[in-house]
Amino acid sequence: MSEPAHLQPGTPAYRRANLALFLGGWATFVLLYGPQPLLPRFAQEFAVSAAAASLLISAAAAALALMLIPASLLADRFGRDRLMKASLVLAALFTLLLPLAETFSQVLWLRALSGVAAAGLPAAAMAWLGDEMAPLARARAMGLYIAGNALGGMSGRFLAALLADFAGWHVAFAVLGVLGAAVAVGFWRLLPPARQFHPRSLRPRAMLADLRSLFTDAVLPGLFLVAFLLMGAFVAFYNYLAFRLSTPPFSLPETLIGALFLLYALGTGSSTLSGRLAERYSPGHVALGMTLLMGCGLALSLSLSLAWVVIGVALMTIGFFAVHATASAWVGSCAGPRRALASALYLTAYYLGASLPPMLAGLAWQWRQWPGVVLVLGCLLLGVLATVVTLMWRRRAD
Repeated sequence: MSEPAHLQPGTPAYRRANLALFLGGWATFVLLYGPQPLLPRFAQEFAVSAAAASLLISAAAAALALMLIPASLLADRFGRDRLMKASLVLAALFTLLLPLAETFSQVLWLRALSGVAAAGLPAAAMAWLGDEMAPLARARAMGLYIAGNALGGMSGRFLAALLADFAGWHVAFAVLGVLGAAVAVGFWRLLPPARQFHPRSLRPRAMLADLRSLFTDAVLPGLFLVAFLLMGAFVAFYNYLAFRLSTPPFSLPETLIGALFLLYALGTGSSTLSGRLAERYSPGHVALGMTLLMGCGLALSLSLSLAWVVIGVALMTIGFFAVHATASAWVGSCAGPRRALASALYLTAYYLGASLPPMLAGLAWQWRQWPGVVLVLGCLLLGVLATVVTLMWRRRAD
């Protein structure tokens, strides 16, 4: 019996799948990063340091990272569509509980549980796309999924800042939770049933063999390192940007700080474009050029002129989402039948980057404030450049 056909561009099922994964990525990032512009408010209200307040982002990201591999194994065994649907429902539920929290520790625990719940969608989405989409449409579909992530990060942060400014953070979290629940319902209705899924064994010997194969690959471990360094630089940049812009010489209110996250719309465009560029040029060249663009944006953020800072933030955002979309598709093209586990390892490194480097950047903020943060982030971007160049050399050697 022949294999069912992959989803082809232009078909109704292809459009439904792209819309479902776009919305799922959007909701995941709304729930995960919506509180980011509110960190100075939490620091003041609960009398904690900037580094402690940033744990509201880091705890959710770290919990998500630690659950990605277990979630990917469950997805490989029981079905990726089931896991993604359950993930969206539970993440929305924990966010809806946040307005009931009365202490900083309660908020922190609920954020961590939100991260655990949210892990199911990113753990399975990249593998679902890699399996179900026609080969020539995968990079484009991956770019659109990452674009949903970018738009979710933008709209969640802006909406949370706007609502908190006028009605308080309790209302902000309640609205984000309702939005997440609405997307979960839409996702259940839109996502086409999987046609290429084949359950994989959960036996330890089979899993160890898969892990050994992935970590001995010439390219994949380097891409995992790129994910860690890249995400660390980006999340730390936005975490401490909120603190910088809320103090002199800028002293911006939360709504205007949140408005800067509208620049994520540029990331939506660049992630989609990167898929087309990667089809025309090599993924390494796209990743290299866009990482250099991030470095330019980081340098401009040192300016005391708000206009130049905004331009710097825009360049950082464009470059980040382009590199992330390119690296994600690159992982899928290298992983073969172990695509779900490879995607989970990539995303584990990615979200660990959102938790560990920002803590180091917090120490740099206490040491020299923004110039100290820029120094740490510059080192992370140099690490990305060195890794990408090494991967390009290895591909050329092969």
